[in-house]
Amino acid sequence: MRAQPTASHFIAGAYADDPAGAVIEVIYPATGEVIAQLHEATPAIIDRALAAAEQAQRAWAATRPVERARILRRAADLIRARNDDLARLETLDTGKPIQETLVADWPSGADALEFFAGLAPSVTGETIPLGADFVYTLREPLGVCVGIGAWNYPSQIACWKAAPALALGNAMVFKPSEVTPLGALKLAEILVEAGLPPGLFNVVQGRGAVGAALVTDARVAKVSLTGSVPTGRRVYAAAAEGLRHVTMELGGKSPLIIFDDADLESAVGAAMLGNFYSAGQVCSNGTRVFVQRGIKARFLARLAERTATIKLGDPLDPATQMGPLVSVAQRDRVMAHVDTAQRQGAVLVCGGAAVGECYLQPTVFANVTDDMQLAQDEVFGPVMAVLDFDDEAEVVSRANATAFGLAAGVFTADLTRAHRVVAALQAGTCWINAYNLTPVEAPFGGVKLSGVGRENGRAAVEHYTQVKSVYVGMGPVDAPY
Repeated sequence: MRAQPTASHFIAGAYADDPAGAVIEVIYPATGEVIAQLHEATPAIIDRALAAAEQAQRAWAATRPVERARILRRAADLIRARNDDLARLETLDTGKPIQETLVADWPSGADALEFFAGLAPSVTGETIPLGADFVYTLREPLGVCVGIGAWNYPSQIACWKAAPALALGNAMVFKPSEVTPLGALKLAEILVEAGLPPGLFNVVQGRGAVGAALVTDARVAKVSLTGSVPTGRRVYAAAAEGLRHVTMELGGKSPLIIFDDADLESAVGAAMLGNFYSAGQVCSNGTRVFVQRGIKARFLARLAERTATIKLGDPLDPATQMGPLVSVAQRDRVMAHVDTAQRQGAVLVCGGAAVGECYLQPTVFANVTDDMQLAQDEVFGPVMAVLDFDDEAEVVSRANATAFGLAAGVFTADLTRAHRVVAALQAGTCWINAYNLTPVEAPFGGVKLSGVGRENGRAAVEHYTQVKSVYVGMGPVDAPY
């Protein structure tokens, strides 16, 4: 089970370490076994990474976009060729079942590298005619970007941030979560093997203090964070001191609205995917499942039947459908929500018990009301809250009554109603008769407390470049002096 990397950090195209840094233990959630030990980045390591990025970025910005694209495409090919080994590492790092990591984690990262490789050569400016004179615009990279990752999709997040940054001519220093630090190092290796010049993608390990040092460094032009709302507030405030560009993908308490004309099996399947996939540790999960009263009894009965068949077990067993939560601490936090829900009067339909080291049964509560903690706070575990509703106007109002706005879903056979409801929902990413599908071609992100900016799609170009306007005078200057 050992997964010890060559060293803790990756700087200027090679592994680096400083034993003076505090120890970070990497724990396999399924057993509690320590599978690797790393060191937190010291100030010297942080400075080396930023200096390497700053130096390498200038030449990279001057490189033809099509040449940048070839490197990213080669990296995507390498990831796909090594997907089995990378998936196993991701499972050890996160505890997610191998049947998930084989199809959802590194493959999505490869898709991002490939997509932005294809997009990069098409990013151009425009010409604005002004009679004899004209203006042209240039899209220029921002410079050194800092990426800060979360522990639930560590390698996917690293790719989602690195791909647009590098494709558009930036350099990046990436800090993965200290809970899941291993995948980003493999990405750095692969990028260099694919031909990326040293210094353009650096990885430093550490906790919040390391992130703070990166975010406040004068060499940094942009910060991209995936994390919780409290972390986002701190990072946003720190970045604002230097007026840095910011992208933030934060938490959610997303509504999944199921009307009584919805296809029952599809609605139940989407609710399960939107609450139990990755043991519920997905920021966009539809954890407030609003079910119209006419379908409620059938929905709950079928949901309980299908939930009972979910196989918990060894994440490395291909038959396992749900693995552990990422840590004992996370399991305890989720169990506290389960206990509170029962005290506040929610009806436990199934699950509700901790199992083994970090496992929790897939759990469903019915008769949840809007004022319950389970309907207000992000749980980040396999706990579904089912709420009743009567009509469209009511459910839209209740769905929007939250400080979050990351995602939302609607299930109905009436597509006119579906489009109308989606238009009224305050969420950045929505689905109709589907849930939690996030192709890299589509922008992803939230509104309100769920974030700022967008990842993926052409929208990401706006967040990793800036526009320069050039006025060209074609005649003599007319001055009143």
